[in-house]
Amino acid sequence: MPKPVLGIMTLYLNNKKHLEERDIYERMITEGKRLGLDTYVFTPADVHKDRKLLHAQIYDPHSGKWTLKWREFPDMIFDRCRVQRSERYLQLKQFRLRYTDLVYLNRPLSNKWAIHQQLAKKAAFRPHLPATELFNGFHSVKRMLKQNSPVYLKPINGTGGRGILRIEPVNRQGGLYLVEGRNLKRRIIPQQRVRLDRLEPRLRRWNMDNYIVQEGIPIQLPNGRVHDYRMLVQKNSHGVWELTGCAGRIGAHRSVTSNLHGGGKAVPMNQLLTQWIRDEDHREKIIKQGEKLGLDIAAYLEKSYGALCELALDLAINRDGQIYVLEVNPKPAREVFSRIGEKETYRRAIARPMEYALWVYHTRINPKPQTDNKTEDKAEIKTEIKTEIKTEIKTEIKTENKAKEGSA
Repeated sequence: MPKPVLGIMTLYLNNKKHLEERDIYERMITEGKRLGLDTYVFTPADVHKDRKLLHAQIYDPHSGKWTLKWREFPDMIFDRCRVQRSERYLQLKQFRLRYTDLVYLNRPLSNKWAIHQQLAKKAAFRPHLPATELFNGFHSVKRMLKQNSPVYLKPINGTGGRGILRIEPVNRQGGLYLVEGRNLKRRIIPQQRVRLDRLEPRLRRWNMDNYIVQEGIPIQLPNGRVHDYRMLVQKNSHGVWELTGCAGRIGAHRSVTSNLHGGGKAVPMNQLLTQWIRDEDHREKIIKQGEKLGLDIAAYLEKSYGALCELALDLAINRDGQIYVLEVNPKPAREVFSRIGEKETYRRAIARPMEYALWVYHTRINPKPQTDNKTEDKAEIKTEIKTEIKTEIKTEIKTENKAKEGSA
């Protein structure tokens, strides 16, 4: 009996066909093999021009070697493609438009601004969202600076802390502001103290097309470093959302973000939260509230956008224990758990998408025969999936156009 086949779809990082996260894929393929899942990696650039075949990258856990082989399209696709400003990202969009009949474990989410707007529609989430608006000229920044708190400017499609600026009041009476951040290559830029009347010309030199302006939550530790929490929620082997883990992150010196790839440090959640919230009962209450918030958001976004299998939420917690959702990431890394020594959490973070893929296969693609009339017809299921994907693509395009119109 043939094994169910999962294709992990990613993008090459450059024209030399280098892959990001190759070590993660090795672990995923190994876990898949243990579960009875045939898994390979491919990119939209690997599709045969004339036939429905893929030039798949296959990893052998026994030899530790990668090989290339032409394979038929998989039963399911786990989309790990992250946003790029490249022709490769256009190939991804074309692939999804062309192959709408394939089964995808997860759908692309919209940009930061669109996700914020979507979450803000639900009253229960609003207290957990920092004030955010689409950048529409310097008055957007000036208006938020009047609250005398830090203001972040973020690319709506940025990842890894790239292109983020923080503007913080230094001298409220004198109108002096500290400007710091990272460039698009993730490098920390030199700090500058700028008067309000020179702030607009300074920002004009920074390309602010498709940026958001966001209220900064006070999360600087006594040593001046920022911190936050990375929460990972995933579908389990029964197709149910479950918390996989949550870890703290402390930013590098002079960094405005806590990203690990930007030099940040991973710390167990309770250890970091203890520095911030001393009362044990209060900490426990915050942790439970954060877990419920993460699961509720995952279920809500899946209902809004279509099938998802994992999400990472970046959370800020202020001195009063109020939780804020800074970002939602549909293509999360998971090494934060490895760095804090939580080996089982890290293994689970790797294995759960594989377990969920098997659940999808056995319940939606190749269900066991039933004796009653409640068995769904396979053709009906495929039509449903195809309709969902077309709707999701139309929504994504519509959202992007709105964001462009708003920033024009």
